[in-house]
Amino acid sequence: MKKRLKFRDDGTFVIVQFSDVEFLDEFDYDPETPKYDSETRALMERIIEAEKPDLIVFAGDVIASNRARDPIQSFRQAVDVAEMSCIPWAAVFGNHDSEGEVPRKTMHELQLQHEYCVAEPDPEGVNGAGNFVVTVAGKNEDTAAALYFVDSGDYSSIGDRVGGYDWIRRDQIDWYVGKSRELTRRIDDQPLPALAFFHIPLPEYNDVWDFHVCYGHRYDSCCSTPAINSGMFAAMVEMGDVMGTFVGHDHGNDFWGTLHGIRLCYGRSTRYVSYVDGVRHDLLPTGARVIRLKEGERRFDTWIRQNDGTVVVEQPEHRPEGRKVE
Repeated sequence: MKKRLKFRDDGTFVIVQFSDVEFLDEFDYDPETPKYDSETRALMERIIEAEKPDLIVFAGDVIASNRARDPIQSFRQAVDVAEMSCIPWAAVFGNHDSEGEVPRKTMHELQLQHEYCVAEPDPEGVNGAGNFVVTVAGKNEDTAAALYFVDSGDYSSIGDRVGGYDWIRRDQIDWYVGKSRELTRRIDDQPLPALAFFHIPLPEYNDVWDFHVCYGHRYDSCCSTPAINSGMFAAMVEMGDVMGTFVGHDHGNDFWGTLHGIRLCYGRSTRYVSYVDGVRHDLLPTGARVIRLKEGERRFDTWIRQNDGTVVVEQPEHRPEGRKVE
């Protein structure tokens, strides 16, 4: 039986978000590279020990499947750090998770086999793999918060008309709205405090950076969002439950900003290599984003734990600069 998530006695609930760990078979593609998998695992172990989270979230690109000889084994190795720590965990999938021979549906079924994974089977008739919601119980065992996990896909399936990355589909949005309404009815018709996790950022991530005050870095020239805005952000605004969204994908970005009452947050790339606009850089130390919920409050605290053990609470302010028209 899966462990139920619950707020601590002090009313807090702590989540560690690992982004883009991209495990693969060491030295399979370049014998000159360091052992990134083992170093990334050691980093995750240090962060888990320091933060002692109640939940670990792998925010997509858990493996680099097209470079791994055995994607299934690579996935097991990636999440083993959570399993060995006996801490509940869940994963959403990114574009690199399904570039190899193993479909993302199989990857989701694989995570469900793990003892400490709190993910749920996919709802029938909904696009993608890994769409589920888990709830967090309060001190009275009532449902006190919700965590949505949504599959943001990999690449556009209509590349002859629209290229680039995939987008969250309409049936997924309908599924989210239905779940949100169901949880709202349980809680005296008040939206349940919620967070949402997916891999590829929504188009609104560019909007918040370009036109609103943000905190952190966008070393990539833009946020690598889909070309199609399918309306997921609008649905979350309308439902009024999601307080923050958390993504990975762009290794050079770690900022957050608030748009229409929702904090749009990047994680921090966890792997010991990062690329900005396709070029290898070391602009940001690797690490993880940490999120702390407080029972009964519609807010959360968040900070970044870096690979040297330092904690970044106050990220640099970015003033909006507008957007260049190309």
